[in-house]
Amino acid sequence: MSEKSEGYKVISDNRQARYLYEILETYEAGIQLTGTEVKSIRAGRVNLQDGYALLRNGEAWLINVHISPYTASGQYFNHEPRRTRKLLLHRQELRKLIGKVEQQGLTLVPLKMYLKRGWVKISIALGKGKKLYDKREDLKRRQDQRDIQRAMKNY
Repeated sequence: MSEKSEGYKVISDNRQARYLYEILETYEAGIQLTGTEVKSIRAGRVNLQDGYALLRNGEAWLINVHISPYTASGQYFNHEPRRTRKLLLHRQELRKLIGKVEQQGLTLVPLKMYLKRGWVKISIALGKGKKLYDKREDLKRRQDQRDIQRAMKNY
């Protein structure tokens, strides 16, 4: 059996991002990591909650994502948990993102981190911040859907 399977395994999911932002487009990006970061990610010790991406000098950077230090290695070889990491995107994707972020005032938010064919990938999204009334509307719509499903189940 092949060590690198075709499927992908979700390591971490940022569910709050879909609540706080209206997701317009999603992109898949690689991340520039060190060895201890990869080992820690494979152990599932990642938090995307406070993370976001910035575009500087024609490059994308992942900021404030917490990857816990790898416990099985010495302190000298370990990484800093909240360091800035470079995102690996195609040049045309970067150009498109730069245009949309600067002109429309959108935000780049990490949605999920996963392993795909042995590589660590991150799904980032162009998001527009929701207002409080939009969040309430979404909660009401979700609750109504649950009520409809409950009613349909009884009949």
